[in-house]
Amino acid sequence: MKKRILVVDDSAVIRRYLIKLLEGAGYEVEFAKNGQEALDKLAQSHFSLVTLDIEMPILNGIETLREIMKTKPTRVLMVSSYVSANADVTFEALDLGAIDYIPKPKNSLEITKISEEILQKVKNALLVMPHSLRRNFEPSAQKAIKISVDVNMGLVLIGSSTGGPRLIEKICKTLPKDYPHAVCVVQHMPTDFTANFAKRLNSLSAVEVLEADNGIELQKGRVIIAKGGKHLHFRKKLKNFTVSLASNIRERFFTPSVDEMFFSACEVLPVKNILAVELTGIGDDGADGMLELRKNGATTIAESENTAVVYGMPKEAALRGGAQKVLDFNDILDEILDYGQ
Repeated sequence: MKKRILVVDDSAVIRRYLIKLLEGAGYEVEFAKNGQEALDKLAQSHFSLVTLDIEMPILNGIETLREIMKTKPTRVLMVSSYVSANADVTFEALDLGAIDYIPKPKNSLEITKISEEILQKVKNALLVMPHSLRRNFEPSAQKAIKISVDVNMGLVLIGSSTGGPRLIEKICKTLPKDYPHAVCVVQHMPTDFTANFAKRLNSLSAVEVLEADNGIELQKGRVIIAKGGKHLHFRKKLKNFTVSLASNIRERFFTPSVDEMFFSACEVLPVKNILAVELTGIGDDGADGMLELRKNGATTIAESENTAVVYGMPKEAALRGGAQKVLDFNDILDEILDYGQ
């Protein structure tokens, strides 16, 4: 049976493009011109996936998404321009349960360039189990953290992909201001989004959150978000450790890559001080690097199938022997808070 997709967009040009692209890939496609029309169609019929524009009349994309997740949780891909103006709204959509975002073509010349990316994201989104779309990641009780000033700085390295942004936000919002470790995050994300992602997290968190750049030091209570289009590597500078940006010379599929961060950590950082975490995501990025970290004495954790939006990256980390523990997200959050105590 063909998968049914609902294309929601007020632009006739974008609708025609997406419908032609998706039907050409073998999907059955219907469309809606605004959010209210989309909700009416969802109430009457089942769709495997919805592509949802952000800016629409009558009911915008965020309002529509909120209602979808409340009344009939469905896989949703937001249609967004890769520009800073829409970044905050896109992150809000991911918080509300959207799986990912697909690029909106700016003109006809861009269409052929992004068609393959859109089809891949649609294919990936259809792998997500609908029961994972509305998970509550609030801990049952807020933990009280005891922090001693003589605790040596640890290094928490986190990798994630599809479904990850809201988990990273939850981690950053939960860390106390005086968290005694440095945190580095590789979240698969386009170049134009990581600066806005870091800025958003910094505004919501007690800890400092920065986008990675050459020479930034790893410090207690600082979270560094890998820069889109560059790999996050490490360097030793006197008694300190700093971030460096590396080009994709190994031609990794993802840039930034979790494996690149993990392997660089093995070469430069004190591995026994590392807590490595592999969260939700499609594929196997990070699995080999996590295994290498574990062999060298790091503490390693992968997210469980129970809470992972997509059980790909963490599954591979566990299957290859890289993960010492496989835990639900709330338990991983507790481990991050407790690390080194």
